[in-house]
Parts: sequence; C-alpha cells; structure tokens
Amino acid sequence: MVYRRFLCIKDAVACINDKVDLIAVILNFSLPQTTRGTDYVCKLKIIDESHPEIPVHVFAQEIDHLPFVAAVGDIIHLSRVVMRIHEGDVYAIFNKKFSSFALYDGKDVENFQPYQVLLRYEARKHDAMIIAGLRKWLASSHVIDEPNFSLLEEINEVGLVNLVCKVLHICKTTDDKWMAFIWDGTDAPPISIYKKPEDEEHNPLPLHFKLLPSSGHVLHTFPTVGTILRLIFDVECMPYILQLLKVCQWFKFFCVECKLHEGLWYGVFTSYSKIRDIPNVDILILERQSNYDCRSLGNLDRMPSWSCPWPSKITGPM
Repeated sequence: MVYRRFLCIKDAVACINDKVDLIAVILNFSLPQTTRGTDYVCKLKIIDESHPEIPVHVFAQEIDHLPFVAAVGDIIHLSRVVMRIHEGDVYAIFNKKFSSFALYDGKDVENFQPYQVLLRYEARKHDAMIIAGLRKWLASSHVIDEPNFSLLEEINEVGLVNLVCKVLHICKTTDDKWMAFIWDGTDAPPISIYKKPEDEEHNPLPLHFKLLPSSGHVLHTFPTVGTILRLIFDVECMPYILQLLKVCQWFKFFCVECKLHEGLWYGVFTSYSKIRDIPNVDILILERQSNYDCRSLGNLDRMPSWSCPWPSKITGPM
C-alpha cells in the first residue's frame, strides 16, 4: 500500500487501498460495540467542503483507544486510515495497529490543541490552518442539522424521543443495570391506569419499578419541581458512557425509548441511542433553567402543571 499525506475527502475516495490522512467534521458517531472477536468498534460519519460524508470504521483493542467525541460538529484528524470500497460505497478503516487520531473542538476558533489524542498521533505544522478553514466553513454552512428536542411535559405516548436533561444521579439497579435520574424542570403528563380497585389489596401499584438511591441524602438533592425520569441503560458499553456522563451536568439524549410501567414513565437508552455533551450557555439549557427558576418562586407554581393548583376542599377543615 502507498502511504499518502493529507487529502481532502474528494481526493481520498479515489485512493482505494491506500493509507491517507484526513481532517474533517464529524457529522455523526455511534456508541462502541464489541466485534466478533475481542476488539471494539465505533462508526463515524465525516464531511468536509469537498465531498458528501463518508463513513469511518474505528477499531481498537481497548475501549479507551476509541474517539470520545464531545459533540457533533467537532473536527477529527485521522492519520494513516485505509480507504476501502464495498458494493460501490467508499469508506475509511481505522486500523488499531498503525492508524491514529486527534479530536478538536469544532467551534473554538482560537484553540488548536486537541482534547483527545491517540499515543501514535503526530501533529503537523499546517494542521491549524486546515482546522481553522473547517471551522469557518462549518460556521457558514448548514451541514449540522439537529432534530427537535422534546420536554418531558410533551411526552404523550410510548416511542422514541430526543431530550435535553440534567443528570441528577447515576446508580445500579437490583438487576445489575445502570440507571440515571434525569430532569428538565417540566412535568410529564399523568397516565390513566385501568385497574380494578379490589386488585390493590393483593397486587398494589408500585411507587417505583427500580431500586431508588439507597442514600436519603441523594434524594434530598433532587429538585422539588418537575418530573425526574428514570433512564435505564440497556447497552454493553457502560464504561464508555460512564466516562461521558457527569452528575449535575446537562446532556442531549437522542433516540431514547420512552415507556410505561404501571402508570410510571421511564426511558431506555439502547444501542441506537446517542448522548452528547452540551455547553452550559446553550439556549436549550437556559430556557429550561429559566422555566424552573420561575416555577420555584411560589408554592402554587410548584404544583404539577397538569393539576389544579388549589387543594381539594374534601381534605380541608370542615
């Protein structure tokens, strides 16, 4: 195989079976999965201004050697990846033995230091110029098109949703699955329960369907306004996710399965789901935080938004 220096994607797709260097914008990325052997793999989609996106398959022997992409729109420098073609589709293969990478913020116009590098990576003096050009192109283009995000109060049926939520706590359940408690300051709607009252004596409705945090101190830190959604992680790559998730920080959750259990809403994070870090100044966070701050001012605003704010006279003094 012939080793070539940096190429734009338009030129790289013509170099089948050659090693190339690419610097491109990340359009999408998957969570790590195990291969049929002992390796890990994650898949990226990258683009530059010369060509539509192409896939990149990244293989590594250890999960820590995979790219931990902070956000869609970040920039990756792929070194010594091999161009392949399958059924007419061109893609790049990251070989764990000789390929390398570096990840850069896609928006910070002044910082040219990568936030993650593989040990074999070697920077070049012209990299900063190429990265600056990609950032300028990305800012003026519309290649990053994010989906709509729902509030918890907008959930009205079982299905896939995209959420922007704050992680309040992470723990393990009784069946050894990881669970996160997430919140956005709004109230999920109530659910009609079709059950005979006489059944309650022998089979009462549960107050929760998974183990709650064992420490009362943890529960006392939860907000008193808004639904706290339990998010179950049904994936194999929890070490990877646990490095991304941080308590008391906001995240974007994509393609979360919203489900019901005995009148209780909960979410399931599957291999098709995605998670993205989000800066604290993002408008989506500011809107949710502002709504919560307004509701926290008075006692009536603390009542669930779907209920009458006044207590029933039935329970009042006679």
